[in-house]
This record gives sequence, C-alpha cells and structure tokens, in this order.
Amino acid sequence: MTAVAAVAALAATGGCGTRPSNGDGAPSAASSDTAAPQTVAARDAGLPWAAADRAQLHPGLQAYTGDGQCTTNFVFTDARGEVYLGQAAHCGYVGTEKLPNGCTARTVPLGTPVDLRTGGSLRTEGTTVATGTLAYDSWAAMQATGENDPLACAHNDFALIRLPKNLAGSVNPSLPHWGGPVDLGVDQPNAGDRVYGFGDSSLRGGRNALSPHTGTVHAADTNSGGWAHTVTAARPGVPGDSGAGYVDAQGRALGTLSTLSLAVPPRNTLSDLSRELRYAQRHSGIPGLRLVLGTEPFHA
Repeated sequence: MTAVAAVAALAATGGCGTRPSNGDGAPSAASSDTAAPQTVAARDAGLPWAAADRAQLHPGLQAYTGDGQCTTNFVFTDARGEVYLGQAAHCGYVGTEKLPNGCTARTVPLGTPVDLRTGGSLRTEGTTVATGTLAYDSWAAMQATGENDPLACAHNDFALIRLPKNLAGSVNPSLPHWGGPVDLGVDQPNAGDRVYGFGDSSLRGGRNALSPHTGTVHAADTNSGGWAHTVTAARPGVPGDSGAGYVDAQGRALGTLSTLSLAVPPRNTLSDLSRELRYAQRHSGIPGLRLVLGTEPFHA
C-alpha cells in the first residue's frame, strides 16, 4: 500500500510531466544533438530468448523500487550481453514534493534492488519472479551532468533494471497482448494517431484484463520539443502503470508512461523513448545500449 501511495502522489498530480524548469531553457550540448544514431537490436540479439508464452521476465511486470511500484516497459541489451528491463525514473523518487524536478529530485542510488513481481495488489505483495538492480536513472544522470534543458528535466523519465545473468534465458522482449516492438519510433506522432500500451498497476488487484491500454494522441505538444506525447483514453493509465511501454499504430516503440492528468477526459503523458534512450546511450556508461525487438508480431 505504501508503494502505490508513493507513486499515486506523484502521478495523480501530474508528476514529473509538469515539473518546473531548471536552468535558463537553453538546451545543453548533451541534449541538443538530435543526430545521434538510434540503435536497435535484432529480435534474437544473440541471446536465448524464452518463448513469449513461457517467459517469466518480460515487459509489463510490476517493479518495486523502494516505496514505489511501477510497470516495466521494454527489454534492452548492451555490448556485453547484459539484459535490462526499463522503468520510469520517478519510481525511485525519494521525497514528498508533488511536482518534483528530475534535475533536482533525490532518488535511490544505483545498485538499489528492484523486485519484479506479478499479482501485487493492495492486499498482497504478489509473487517475486526475480530481483534486479538499478543500473541507470535518468534523473541521477541529468544531475551528474548538470543538465539545464528544462524539457529534458521535465520529461526524461527513464531507468534501467539490470537482470541477473543466469536469468537471461527466462526473458522475452515482446510487449504482452500487443506483440512487438517492431522498431524504435523516431517520428513525432500526429493528433488522432492510435497508441497501444500495457500497464500492471497493483491498484487493479490483479485484474489483468484491464492491463492492455489503447489511446489516441491528443495533439502535437509543440512546447515539449518532441520529449512528450499527450494521450487520451477511455481507460487511462493509473498510478502503478508508470513506466509502461507504448507502441504506435505500426508497432514501433513510442514512449513510456510518465504522468496522469485528472483533466476531463483524463490524459496520460508519454515520455519519448527515442530521446530517453539516446540520453541513456550518452550518459549511462553502458556500452552498446540498445532496444531489443519483440519476437511476437505486432497486432493492434
């Protein structure tokens, strides 16, 4: 209950999607280079992926970091053959401020254990299928590099959980229910475009039928510099879905769920994965970091 409450306090109030700016608004050298390559691993990536219907580790698992419960988004690997699951950086937030700034907010340190679970709810902790370690946190990285781009400070909300090497054969990179991702989305979506995600908030009490999400891009956010995409849905992501992965109508990995607005209709903000990944490639210290494509075909 404490875990969900911590995330609820952040997401239900707009969370990190509406943080105050940090700095003078000028992009830093690190965030202004939009020509950096976007690297995507092949579906097999040279690793023994488990079959999607038998994999214990995959996108859409519940991730418990300190007092925060989130949902994992996509699978990543690197030049050393390590395997990671992505989540939101704000899952490791340490504090009570309702609108924390990613460039100043305190987070748990790298190396913090992250429990990956299924079936967690307000009544039960669920089943722990593995425990990984926090290997990258975009908030900590921006603070370490002195990031002064307010758009990055507001929307770069991405972290990586390193999985134990002996569990690599228990991982499948496909997004549950939808399949994919088939590529990394690098284009700005248009108003009216459909998106598809998968969240597993413990607030739902294990009702997995509510985990698949569909939504519509509300409008191009011209003030976000491409860092954020606003989505409306009849059943939006709720606290505990934070970090969930979303793909576009072609099955390309588009974004990670960052915030919930209580406007009418409710709106979610997705942080742009291509920008989050590019930032991590520069500042994580993880060589050859890249997204892994799903083994299952995408179907909307």
